[in-house]
Amino acid sequence: MDRELEKALLQELAGLKENGLFFLDDAVQSSPVTRYLSEERFDRERDRIFRSLPIIAAHAGELPENGSFLTLRAGGLPVLLTRDRDGAVNAFVNVCRHRGARLVDEEKGCKHSFSCPYHAWTWNSSGQLRGVPHEKPGFPDLDRDAFALRRLPAVERLGLVWIIADPDTASDFDGFLDPIAGDLIWAGLDTLGIAARDAFTLSANWKLLVEGGLEAYHFKVAHKETIGPHFVDNLSSYQMLGSHIRSILPRTSIASLRTNDIPGRRIRDHANVLYSVFPANEFLLMQDHVAWVKLHPLSTGRTEVEIVTLAPAPDITESKAAHWHRNHEITKRTLAEDFAVNEAVQSGLESGANAVLTFGRYEGALHRFHEEVEKFLV
Repeated sequence: MDRELEKALLQELAGLKENGLFFLDDAVQSSPVTRYLSEERFDRERDRIFRSLPIIAAHAGELPENGSFLTLRAGGLPVLLTRDRDGAVNAFVNVCRHRGARLVDEEKGCKHSFSCPYHAWTWNSSGQLRGVPHEKPGFPDLDRDAFALRRLPAVERLGLVWIIADPDTASDFDGFLDPIAGDLIWAGLDTLGIAARDAFTLSANWKLLVEGGLEAYHFKVAHKETIGPHFVDNLSSYQMLGSHIRSILPRTSIASLRTNDIPGRRIRDHANVLYSVFPANEFLLMQDHVAWVKLHPLSTGRTEVEIVTLAPAPDITESKAAHWHRNHEITKRTLAEDFAVNEAVQSGLESGANAVLTFGRYEGALHRFHEEVEKFLV
């Protein structure tokens, strides 16, 4: 985001607030309840979105040195991320190529070789098979290259590690990331580190959780005890950046801005900037840190959620630990209010009371998000 755009976005919202207006889409839209309940649809979402598109596997800082590794699940697959001896990031299916056991059990660590707990076949951090016990008599003429770990497309970019959770899908990281790349560079994600994190599972469809971040219509109601008093009632703007969305959520201080004030103002001092990175990551930029919400769909009605507080890496120190912890707890408390409603909505949808959900003109970003989902399912 360049400085001229930053000023224009502030100007737009300050003008709407000053004139008592709202950021409105052209029409009311509806969302069929089957989007949140259909098992067949969930399978298509997993295969055509979460296994076929670039998704964020980790922050680059989680692989801080050569030999670092992480294990995770992505698109339903067990994944091993490594930073090899040359500093390159690799992604593999975390499965032994001999008899199919899980290769690495540890969540994270630092080493350059991985030995299967079943028969001790061993691979290096670049995925090459390097050791087979009793190889000559048991596996004569073994082609080690044919037993390399199954590689997933992966790239380290914008301070994040992106993968495609399908070994056979052609990668198009540039086409997917370029529309939002400039904004994420401006956000400085590559300069941040992880100050705090939590993970838990919710009884709600992953799309309901995305929807909760895309409008300010609910702020004064659902968040009346937390952030509601600090934000303008029902005022936000959004713009599509490819499949991704940038939302601007103005704080009450924007009411004090006048046209002559805008050039010298920083948008993060008067609004939260939310990047909804398709399909299921959200980066909420605040004044001195970023809240990162990662969604991992488990089933139609269950989603694993990670909440991560990112802060400037040099400031993640013992002396500032209480500050980051306090902000992390505020984020958790606020999101807990959303999540409680999301779970209640999921239960309500399962009751059969509604055939569709209704998105008002204030909630246009929700409709645009679903358009992107539908685009990949046809």
